[in-house]
Amino acid sequence: MKKFFFSMLFSILTVGNTMAAGKDVLPATEGFWSHFEGMNALTVVFVSLCIFAIAYRFYGIFVANKVLRLDANRVTPAIKYADGHDYVKTNKNVLFGHHFAAIAAAGPLVGPVLAAQFGFMPGALWILIGCVLGGAVHDMVVIFASVRHKGESLATIAEREVDPFTGTIAGFAVLFILILTLAGLSLACVSAMHNAPWSLFIVAITMPIAIIMGLIMRYKKEGGIKLASILGIALLVLGIISGHDLMQPDNLGWMFDWDKQTVSIAIPVYGFIASVLPVWLLLVPRDYLSTYLKIGTILMLALGIVFVRPDIMMHMFTPFVNGGGPVINGPVFPFIFITIACGAISGFHAIIGTGTTPKMIGNEKEILFVGYGAMLTEGFVAIMALIAACTMMPGDYFAINASHDAYQALVAASPNMAVTDLPYYEEHIGIDLHGRTGGAVSLAVGMAHIFKNIPYMDHLVAYWYNFAVMFEAVFILTAVDAGTRVGRFFLQEMLGKVMPKFNDKEWMPGVIVTSAVFTFLWGYLVYTGNISSIWPLFGLSNQLLAACALIVCTTMLLRLNRQKYALCVALPGLFMVAVTFWAGYLQVFTQYLPKDQILLAVLGIIVMILMLIVMFGTFRKWAKLMKIKTTVKDEYGEEVKALATE
Repeated sequence: MKKFFFSMLFSILTVGNTMAAGKDVLPATEGFWSHFEGMNALTVVFVSLCIFAIAYRFYGIFVANKVLRLDANRVTPAIKYADGHDYVKTNKNVLFGHHFAAIAAAGPLVGPVLAAQFGFMPGALWILIGCVLGGAVHDMVVIFASVRHKGESLATIAEREVDPFTGTIAGFAVLFILILTLAGLSLACVSAMHNAPWSLFIVAITMPIAIIMGLIMRYKKEGGIKLASILGIALLVLGIISGHDLMQPDNLGWMFDWDKQTVSIAIPVYGFIASVLPVWLLLVPRDYLSTYLKIGTILMLALGIVFVRPDIMMHMFTPFVNGGGPVINGPVFPFIFITIACGAISGFHAIIGTGTTPKMIGNEKEILFVGYGAMLTEGFVAIMALIAACTMMPGDYFAINASHDAYQALVAASPNMAVTDLPYYEEHIGIDLHGRTGGAVSLAVGMAHIFKNIPYMDHLVAYWYNFAVMFEAVFILTAVDAGTRVGRFFLQEMLGKVMPKFNDKEWMPGVIVTSAVFTFLWGYLVYTGNISSIWPLFGLSNQLLAACALIVCTTMLLRLNRQKYALCVALPGLFMVAVTFWAGYLQVFTQYLPKDQILLAVLGIIVMILMLIVMFGTFRKWAKLMKIKTTVKDEYGEEVKALATE
């Protein structure tokens, strides 16, 4: 049976493939994987969709029914603690849009693009396997844990499921990691939007459009969601079409032609506003609106691949799998696991999954659709981003993503690595594309490369490029607003232990103070940092948080007397612990310290020490729970090993 399965998979992958003869700029892949050289992108899209559909139908439902045992009869926090501000029962389709928009930030776009340095196959395999068995399970189980704990944070869950000390350390770790995460995401947004008036204009108008949608959905009970959706999409399309002409230099382009410093200030200001306003007024409707744009763009890219049928020009494996690459200075193992974050598994999702989303779940059964479904959708986004990068000529890819000096050294060593199509795009787009590191620009060029090959679309290259940049910025900002709100929740919980008044989520002075302090912390890093210094640390801390969330939630499953099924959560958690600490060690001792990057080394060590403390406390709790042989009944009549405050 296994031989039949693998032979069928091999046949599917090789159907319709064409070799990219005469276009090699890197030594070709040898051995078994050489059969996949020149793979057609359409084949990858088809196989990915099949894998994700099968995973949702079988493994997702298995986790929902057997591992978590989702119960429609339990009253969720959105109903029990409804306050019209944070705890708001939300339509599952709207909530799916919010959750997907909040988790799908720069990670599924930038990470796969940067990982293309190793070749197409490492990224594709990790996205498919990691998303199905790790990321989607992670997202579903953290939402479940938070729903069972009043919709509160991962730190609170750790405090109640493990012990108060572990919970306190987890709180500091999560807050620290969230600051780094939002700084990394925002820097990617700054890189994409500065001096791009049309893209910035479209992002800006999504805010008033979202407020209009929020008011309609809030106060028009009958058909409000449908009316808000139609109106929001219509206004967004109108803005996209009119924005290109309005934002020309001889028109109103000067109004949104912001430099890096201005954008670096504007993004934290937006995060503060979104954190303070009621969740239904700006955050949820904007995320819901953004989801149409995000999914619509990915579907457009998929249709473009159907029409164009581009080949994968990047080799399945490049020589840089052993390290020394101009984009990522490390070997594919373990750096692939911290470079591709949100597209496969991401700790930032735990922050959203124990922050805004569980406060809006109206029925436990919806966790499957919102959690597992949204993560699979993000995995598909990551696959599409990887395809967009790998359909470019490798020389063009490295010219965009490597620094100027690194690229020149690469060309000196391999003359065939010179650019091929990049001058064409620079001429039609009107900007210098060399050395624009961070992944956003190469993704935009890759998308423009595919779209321009559709009949009658070749003269719209500038449109496609700027649209792609705007699309990425929207992705990022919907995570920034939700992340800032969750950071405010964390600060309120932590300060509430000293000043109980901060525990009152409706006390506006507390809301404003904690929002301002938290926004300043990550906003300062955005204003003073750069993507090359922050992103690697973001990758390390983000994946450590994912491992932490999985092992904390495993503790809860053990307490609920589900040790046989807890392996579905524990195994990906332990795997992420091993590979992330491995990557962290290499990053600190082979990259940061040799280059005298002391601050980055210290921050990396702090993150790892905090996580070690959390994991030690968690593993000790596992041992205690495994020794318990008796059970008690909770208030719903379920047999559990111990009761916990919910």
